[in-house]
Amino acid sequence: MDLLWVLAVKADSLSELQTNIEDSHHVFLLRLRGKLFLAPIENPQRILDVGTGTGIWAIQIAEEFPDAEVVGNDISPIQPSWVPPKVSFEVDDFNDPWLQAPNSYDFIHERDCHAAVKDWGKFAESVFKTLKPGGYWESQEHTVEITADDGSVPEDNILKQWCTNLIQATEIIGQTCVVAPHIVGHMQKAGFVNIKQEYFKLPIGAWPKDPIDKEIGAFNLINMVNAAEGFTTAAYTRILGKSIEEATQAIVDIKRDLQNKDFHMYFQL
Repeated sequence: MDLLWVLAVKADSLSELQTNIEDSHHVFLLRLRGKLFLAPIENPQRILDVGTGTGIWAIQIAEEFPDAEVVGNDISPIQPSWVPPKVSFEVDDFNDPWLQAPNSYDFIHERDCHAAVKDWGKFAESVFKTLKPGGYWESQEHTVEITADDGSVPEDNILKQWCTNLIQATEIIGQTCVVAPHIVGHMQKAGFVNIKQEYFKLPIGAWPKDPIDKEIGAFNLINMVNAAEGFTTAAYTRILGKSIEEATQAIVDIKRDLQNKDFHMYFQL
């Protein structure tokens, strides 16, 4: 289980968490031009959505492939009770030994898991073991570092330090959030072949001129502002040893600069 995630989510904020997950789903759909996946699958019989969250991706992929059996698993039982006929959800921790039979799925989808995965090498091995020969694993993870191609975000800005601190905190607990640059390596070691990697920009804020990028940025900004307090408080006070006063001031500064319209920021997917 991801320590930072557990510490950040309050019992009375479940609806906000679900909203954030579905807003993130909307961002991914926009970025992929309405596609749920990029893998060249045509007629999958069994699909597994690892870390399914609210189950929105699993439900929509079932609508796209109505004859396929779709299973979503997550440690949190926050999925809807009414789902399409061939969709089911399991409460399961993907850090534990997988319960799925070997060679049993045509397509495994995983997105935005980051530091929730304790050991990405073992995770990749579990995916490889569970897929049928010729099956596909699609991983959609974005970088943690905030980037601005035009240098609009100074290197000494609080947002840069925030990213550094979050990375440091996850590394201290042994569950790094720096995942995206290493996914291909984990896939190769697990035995995957014909690996294809694509890069996309996920803007933060409504600064882009392109209307789709602008909408992506607007949703990203809302999600980040909403999540900043929980993640920052947990990382700063529980792991990095900072005072609650230091964390509180940092959150104020972080939220302010996230909304700075002069900062042309993005994550890389």
